[in-house]
Amino acid sequence: MSVLAIDAGTTGVTALVVTEDGRIDSRGYREFAQYFPEPGRVEHVPEEIWQATLAACRTALDRASVTPSCVGITNQRETAVLWDSTTLAAPRPAIVWQDRRSAGICAGLREAGHEPRVAELTGLRLDPYFTATKLTWLREHDPRSWSAVTSGEAVVGTVDSYLVARLTGGARHVTDASNASRTLLYDLGAGGWSAELCELFGVPREALPEIVPNHGEIGRTDPAAFLGLDLPIGGMAGDQQAALFGQACFSPGDVKCTYGTGSFVLINTGTEPVRSQDGLLTTVAWQTPSGEITYALEGSIFVTGAAVQWLRDGLGVIDTAPQSEALAGTVADSGGVVFVPALTGLGAPYWDPDARGTIFGITRGTTRAHLVRATLEAVAFEVRDVVEVMTGAAGLRVPALKADGGASGNDLLMRLQADQLGVPVERPAIQETTALGAAFLAGLGTGVWSSTEELRKTWTLDRRFEPGDRDEAAYTRWLKAVDRARSWAV
Repeated sequence: MSVLAIDAGTTGVTALVVTEDGRIDSRGYREFAQYFPEPGRVEHVPEEIWQATLAACRTALDRASVTPSCVGITNQRETAVLWDSTTLAAPRPAIVWQDRRSAGICAGLREAGHEPRVAELTGLRLDPYFTATKLTWLREHDPRSWSAVTSGEAVVGTVDSYLVARLTGGARHVTDASNASRTLLYDLGAGGWSAELCELFGVPREALPEIVPNHGEIGRTDPAAFLGLDLPIGGMAGDQQAALFGQACFSPGDVKCTYGTGSFVLINTGTEPVRSQDGLLTTVAWQTPSGEITYALEGSIFVTGAAVQWLRDGLGVIDTAPQSEALAGTVADSGGVVFVPALTGLGAPYWDPDARGTIFGITRGTTRAHLVRATLEAVAFEVRDVVEVMTGAAGLRVPALKADGGASGNDLLMRLQADQLGVPVERPAIQETTALGAAFLAGLGTGVWSSTEELRKTWTLDRRFEPGDRDEAAYTRWLKAVDRARSWAV
C-alpha cells in the first residue's frame, strides 16, 4: 500500500507517493504565483493553488509504481480563503499568512484591551499573521464578497478547507484541529470554535468549517473532480504540525525546526497545553479520532531562508542559495558583521512588526563572504532565541533538534546551529517531512500503519551534527543588534 500526500505550500504544491516502509515512491511539484498588490500585502489566487495541486498530483501518480490507497493533506497555515459554497469558485484572492494589511485592526483591538483575553482563549497573540484578523479586514473592506458570506452563499476557511472542498466536489467543508488552532477563533480549552471570538472578529460561525481530528476518514475524493480517483482523505494538518509528525516527534520534549522561507520551531508538550509569557505560541499539534489532543509550543521566525533569497535576488551577492555554504565557508567567521533579517518585522520571541532588517559592524575589510556568513549565523541565532525561551517555558530538556526543510541541507548552517544550541542537530534522510507527516497521518487514519511506534521505525538519520565550541561573544553582539533593529519603523 501507499499514500498520496499533498503539501500545498506558500510558493507551490508538492505531491509525494509514500510507501508502507516510509520511502518516497514518486513526486510531483508545481509552482503557483504570489501577488504583491501593495507593500505589505501578499495574495494567492485559489484557483491557481487548485490547478497546481492537480498538476503536481498527476505527475506523482504517473510516476508511481502503485496507485495510492488514501490521501493526506498539509498546507500553508493562517491564509484566509473565501469561496462559493455551491460552485467552489473563489470571488477574490486569498490573503496569505505573510500579509500585514490587518496590522491596524490588531492595534485597535490591542488598544481596546482585548489581547489578554484573546491570548487566554487561543494561546496566540493579536498579529496580522493569523486568519481571523484577515477575515475582519475582508468584512470591513470587501463588502460585496462578505455579503455572500453573511447570506450563506460563500464560506471561509484556510487552504486545507479549500482543498478538501475541491477534492470532494464540495461535499465537505472541514478543517482539522491543528489548522483551526491557528485562526484566533479556536478556544484551546473547549477544543472548538469560540462564539466570543467569532463575535469579536465579526466572523459568522456558520461560515466556518467543521473541525475534525487529524486522522481518520475525513471525506472521499470525487472522481469527477480529482483525476478519476475515489479515495479516502485520511489525514490533514497544518504544515508545521505535519512536519513535527513527519519527524516522529511523538514524545514530550521532542523538537523539530523546519528551515524554509521562515523557520518554525515546535516542541511536543504532551496532552496539556503549556502557556508562554515570552512570545511563544501554544498550539494544537494533532488530535486523535478519540478526541485526545497533543499540544505544542511554537516559535515562528518569519525570515530565515528568505534572507538567503534576498542575498541572491535583491543584492546579487550569490547566484544560487546553495552557493551560500561554500562562500561563507571561505571565512572563519563573520568578521564582526551582524545581520538582523527583520525584512518583514520580527516574529518569535520578539513579535515586533516595526523592526526592520539591519546590518552592523561593516568595515573596509568586510567582504561578501562575511555578509553571507553573517546571514547563516543569524538563522542559527534566531533559532537559539526561540529554543532557549521554549525550553524554559515548557520545563523540558531538549536532547536533540531535528532539522528539515530546504536550508537543512546546508551543512555549515547545521554545524553553526548545533554549536549555538549546545545539543546535536539531526537531519533525516527524507527532508520533505511536511508532506511525509501528511502521509503518516493519512496512513494512520486508514490502516496503512497501525501506530505511531510503527511510524517511528520508518524515520532514518542522514547526518548528526555534534555541538562544538559556542561563540558567546557573537551571540551577545546579535542580541545587541536585535535591540537596535526593533521599533525602527515607528
